[in-house]
Amino acid sequence: MKGLIASEWTKLRTVRSTMWTLGLTVALGIGLSALATAETRAHWATMGPIDKLTFDPAQTSLIGVAFGQLIIGILGILVISAEYGTGTIRATLSAAPKRPKVLLAKVAVFGAVALVVSEVVAFLSFFVGQALLTAPATHATLATPQALRQVVGSGLYLCVIGLFALGLATIIRHTAGAITAFVAVLLVLPIIVHALPNSLTHDLIRFMPANIGNAISAAQPGSSAFSPWVGFAVLCCYAVAALVIGGVLLARRDA
Repeated sequence: MKGLIASEWTKLRTVRSTMWTLGLTVALGIGLSALATAETRAHWATMGPIDKLTFDPAQTSLIGVAFGQLIIGILGILVISAEYGTGTIRATLSAAPKRPKVLLAKVAVFGAVALVVSEVVAFLSFFVGQALLTAPATHATLATPQALRQVVGSGLYLCVIGLFALGLATIIRHTAGAITAFVAVLLVLPIIVHALPNSLTHDLIRFMPANIGNAISAAQPGSSAFSPWVGFAVLCCYAVAALVIGGVLLARRDA
């Protein structure tokens, strides 16, 4: 297992897509958060009293994390789909015939990298955003109730959504197909759910990954959302299910 992890680390750090996607995750996460908080501060005087009362400074500064999920998901997909695209997966599986261990090594390496980058993005986005929310705008610190949970939870959400994307790519094995499926789950499926009757929408929307992410980053989740940690547990189940199914298919199918 040590050799497999070293091999996967070498693969991950020596391809350009890793640096590009991680760089974009950091730049987009922090940049959009800074833009959102700066705009809020600029228009604070013209905001209505209800908007000011319900304003969530921590969630506003974490808005870029929501966009970063698409990029971290693409990197998770490329971790395995790129090998299928180039045919190098055959060399990998020839050198390491125990295929579930290969997937486990990919999960360990990508998960560790994604977790570190995601938490760095979440904390930097928070600190930059709060620095821009100067008085009289409402701002938060990590000591503000729920703020630390919002920041840490947003980083964890990014990491797990990336692992979910890795599981999808293991199942589909094709980069374009996996990206299409991932984007459909994040963006298209909620639109379909909202088109259903209200009773069904209320019951189903809380299971959507994007809605779970919104609840995690919010100080007070809406009535149609799980509590933050319950939603995170549901998301972890999605990632585990995708990875287990992908692992079974990886073991049974030809490379």
